Amino acid sequence: MDVTGIANVATTLADVGISQAVSIAMLKKANDIQTENATALIQAIPDNQSVANLPSHLGRNINTTA
Repeated sequence: MDVTGIANVATTLADVGISQAVSIAMLKKANDIQTENATALIQAIPDNQSVANLPSHLGRNINTTA
């Protein structure tokens, strides 16, 4: 292998390393965004305290003949 070939291989390896580092950083950022979105969705779930104001007979029976 001549010097140019070695330099090309070294440059290619460096480019691949940088590309992988960028890909990992993007994956981590996407993971963080999904975590934030999931947390927001979980916090948006209403409390069941409003159900406690309903009469006690509601929600106990299921009509299976309809």
